[in-house]
Amino acid sequence: MQVNETANKGLKRAYKVIVGADEIDNKVQAKLKELGARVHVPGFRSGKAPMAILRQRYAGHVLGEVLEKTVHEVTEGLLTERSLRPAAQPKLDIVSYDEGKDLEFSVELEVMPDVGDLDFSVLKITRPVAEVDDKAVDEALARIAAGQNNTEVVSTARKSKAGDVAVIDFHGKIDGVDLPGGKGEDHHLELGSGSFIPGFEDQVIGAKAGDSLTVNVSFPDDYHATHLAGKAAEFAVTVKELRQSVPVKIDDELAKMAGKDSLEDLKQMIRDQLAKEYAEVSRNKAKQALLDSMANSYEITIPEVMAEEEFKAIWGQVEHAKEHGHPDPDDAGKSDEQLRSEYRTLSNRRVKLGLLLTETGSRNKIEVTQQDINQAIMKEMTRFPGQEQAVINYYTKNKQALDSLRAPLYEDKVVDFILERAKVTDKKVSVEDLYAEDAPAQKSASEDKPAKKAPAKKKAAAKAEA
Repeated sequence: MQVNETANKGLKRAYKVIVGADEIDNKVQAKLKELGARVHVPGFRSGKAPMAILRQRYAGHVLGEVLEKTVHEVTEGLLTERSLRPAAQPKLDIVSYDEGKDLEFSVELEVMPDVGDLDFSVLKITRPVAEVDDKAVDEALARIAAGQNNTEVVSTARKSKAGDVAVIDFHGKIDGVDLPGGKGEDHHLELGSGSFIPGFEDQVIGAKAGDSLTVNVSFPDDYHATHLAGKAAEFAVTVKELRQSVPVKIDDELAKMAGKDSLEDLKQMIRDQLAKEYAEVSRNKAKQALLDSMANSYEITIPEVMAEEEFKAIWGQVEHAKEHGHPDPDDAGKSDEQLRSEYRTLSNRRVKLGLLLTETGSRNKIEVTQQDINQAIMKEMTRFPGQEQAVINYYTKNKQALDSLRAPLYEDKVVDFILERAKVTDKKVSVEDLYAEDAPAQKSASEDKPAKKAPAKKKAAAKAEA
């Protein structure tokens, strides 16, 4: 066998490989012998067919299999012998082969770049941090109290208005026939909530306690119960009582409604939750600053094949978003040529950062453990209460889903490893500044930004209410 290097420039390598005719024939002979021991040829005892007959019947099929296997085995040996790390699957082409002659094929590939030394101590990162103040806690408490929606009976004989709760009896009919499920007593209807058929609540607004009225409505054409869609209905309604919202006091009773023993416990829960969310935002911004710094600080040659693959994936997403009416607002007014240029810069950056992070993880034996996976699955389970087993099954029986969980875990572990070695300076900022969007940046420096989040104060209040 002969191997000649025909190209060696940058990351590109190419080889011409010649495998002798005798070697190919010996492999075909061995394969036919193996096949002859298994197949039955008419006129011969099982396993006793002559080689000439086997060659006549099966040589074509066997030869194709032998050539394919030989090309791949020789290529694997070439990569191993020369310590080549392909950036993508090598391109293999059979140049020539005729029965009884040598096999000649070519191997073309790009190899992974040499990342070189990575001194993370040269990276300087500013990490914004914010403290939880009493004002943020008080605002969260106020929202929790407002969400309790306690009501009391309206003592004056006034007309109902939006926001009131009308306690009603109702009886619905269509064409004089009772409406199945259209009857209720002592139903608490919040006027203006839109919880009843469109137009129903509007006709109850203005009624007083003790009033009886007739409400005429039509079911929407797209109503979920198709047998009622578009039909007119008449409801006899009696307003038995009006109730109005009353402020809930911020005290121990409110804390108990939120599942805590005392107001101080509730405050501490909110404070802890806000601190956790501030820290998450702070960490995300530090990660973004780190990636920006790495992209600017290290020069490596990017394999063209990887950059092209990443660009095709990104451009496919851009085209899909445009086709479905959700283009990126930042792309407005730009030509395809300009957009392609920007997104190619973006794809190059992503590949570069991916190579740096992967090499860092490999050199330092950073791994995602089963415990990491289990914790991530448990976190996902909290998002789907009552469906915990379904979540477990989804990740344990779906390799692609598990890989989608593993990839960000690995990236975060590598990023944390680098942050521990970089020069990170904490900068105290206000909560508003912590959550403020960074100044607009080129696409090449913006793809790693964390997704926009709801303000942490509101999230903490919502969790407390739950």
